[in-house]
Amino acid sequence: MTVLIEQDEDNIYIVSCPVFKGCHSYGKTVDEAIANIREVINMCVEEAEDNNYGKNKFVGFREVQVSI
Repeated sequence: MTVLIEQDEDNIYIVSCPVFKGCHSYGKTVDEAIANIREVINMCVEEAEDNNYGKNKFVGFREVQVSI
């Protein structure tokens, strides 16, 4: 699955799986964040199967230029 990794102002890595709504986790390192999101993804898969929820269709990322 595709995940998005960001780093916040406290150097914590925040990882999200856009296929599932609300599927986020974090870690002090990228490896820790990836390990944590794997657990969350597994929970999201189980919940989706148990409740017949559909998954979002991941389309992609795009760069957008704005004036700041």
